Order: sequence, then structure tokens, then C-alpha cells
Amino acid sequence: METTFNAWEVTRYGAPEVLAPVSQPVPKPTADQVLIRIRASAVSRADGLMRAGKPKFARLFLGLKRPRAGLSGTCFAGDIVAVGSEVTRFNIGDAVFGEAGLQFGANATYISVDQHGSLLKKPASVAYEEAATLFDGAMTSWHFLTRVAQVQPGECVLILGGSGGLGTAAVQFAKALGANVTASASAKNAELLQSLGADHVNNYNTEDPLKSGATYDVVFDTLGISSFGVAKPALGKGGRYICPVLGLRLLRDVLVTGLFGSKKAKFAAAGMSKPEVHRQELSEVLELMGNGQFSPVMDRTYPLADLVEAHRYIETGRKRGNVVVV
Repeated sequence: METTFNAWEVTRYGAPEVLAPVSQPVPKPTADQVLIRIRASAVSRADGLMRAGKPKFARLFLGLKRPRAGLSGTCFAGDIVAVGSEVTRFNIGDAVFGEAGLQFGANATYISVDQHGSLLKKPASVAYEEAATLFDGAMTSWHFLTRVAQVQPGECVLILGGSGGLGTAAVQFAKALGANVTASASAKNAELLQSLGADHVNNYNTEDPLKSGATYDVVFDTLGISSFGVAKPALGKGGRYICPVLGLRLLRDVLVTGLFGSKKAKFAAAGMSKPEVHRQELSEVLELMGNGQFSPVMDRTYPLADLVEAHRYIETGRKRGNVVVV
């Protein structure tokens, strides 16, 4: 096995060009850790926001001038090549997928993670590239629709940003939950979203779905492009506006609507849940995959050496589904 591995460093907050390749010693797993040879890792909008240091108040937790952890990437899939002396959940040779969390460092060739962390065995039927995306888009969308909004059969759900990683997963999940699904996207993505189960597709270039006169039980703003205040008139009694992009305005709306009114703004950081919650939610996602009710939409695959190009593509806003590096 190699003695060094390749990774990508966030030298400072900024554009994709702040990413720089680095070579580091391959970590030796501690007693409770496993060493994973990464086969694929995700490049998501959330990764781009972390690299850019947005929203700025997040720098209080991540690091003032650059992320303290230094390395890029959170979600990965690969094979276990070494285990610590006290590891019981996994064996050398197991194919796994997981999330590095605030440790970061998934855009690399190796990573060591705790056996009790956000790590699951990868089913043989799921490709490494697909598995690498599940902890981001899929788990986040499943978490918000089931745990946060608690979508019920027959409810009307609007998904803003329907063609991205979170959006394409959300369309499939909302349909699996028995909802009537409207997705907002550009006209070129209408056929894709209909094939995923959307009952209606709204072309945001010609019509604002929040001003169309339709009423929704849930508005899932996957990109943080709207707000509770804008969505409120389109929500029915007991309606919920949910968004995974936390800003000060959303935080205010969550606090205020938690005390007053029947219409609510809701947020819960999926990535900050306990590992056992992650494993439960991902097990539910894998069950949906096994039942043919969900399949990750894959857009582009880049070599790990082209991570900067992958981030540039994410910045264009034209991503359809998920992007990975291998």
C-alpha cells in the first residue's frame, strides 16, 4: 500500500481556484477507526459553499480565514483496506460509503473514519459513484421531507430547484411518500423531472410557482432561493416551508413561526444529526432504492485531479443531479 495519498486543500475561502492538491502520509487507523481507499467522492453545492465560506457567519464554526480541517469533501465511497484493533463492525475488503463530517477530506484517495461514525456497507447493487452521493443530496432530502416536514399521503409538495442533487432526490421521495409533486426547474429539465415522478413541472423562467395561484402543504426550497415570507401566501393552513440552507432570515422565521401562526418555517441540520440517525435514514433510502422507488441522478464524473473543474461546473448552476470525482 502507498505511504502517501493525494487530497485537496482549501487554502483560503474563495472561488474554485483556492483549491490546491496536496500529498500527505497515509493515516494509520486508531483502535476504533477504519482506513478506506476512496473510489468516488461527491462534489456538491454544499461543498462549494464551504469552500467559499458562505454564509459568512458559518466561518465562526469552520474557521475565520479557511476551514480548520483544511481539506475538501465530505461524502465518499470506497473499500476498507485496514482496521484498528478494536473494530468489530467492518472487515478489510468491505465496500462502504459514508460522510466525513467536519473532519472533511473526502476528495482524496484515502480517509480514516471511526467505525461508529456515519458509515455503512455498500450494497453490491449500488455503484460507488452513486453511493458517494447518498449522504448529501439523498439523505438531506429524505431527512427534510420525513423528519422535518413530515409529508403525508395526498399532500401537495412544491420543490424549488428540482433538477439538482437534492431536488431530483426530493421529487422521487415525495412521490414515494404519496404526495402530489410539483417541481420548479428550467424547461430543458421538465422531461427528466416528469420521468422521476413529478406530477407538474413549473418553468421558473416563465412563471413563479409561488405566484401561480396554487396552494401547497409543503414548499421545499432545496437551494435557498426563496424565503418563508415569499412562500407564505402559497402555503395552506398548517403549511411548512423547509430549506436546508440556513441563513439569518430563515433562522428568524423558524423562531418566530415556532411561536405564532399555523404556517411554519422549519429547519434541522441533517448533517449534524447523530451517526446512528444517519445510518437509520440511509438504510431507509437504500430500501427505497431496492424497491425501485429511488435512483440517484448522475450528471458528471471527473477525475480527482480535476476537482477545480468540478467545482467550476457546480458554480454554473446547470448541474442535473449529482457530480462526483473518482
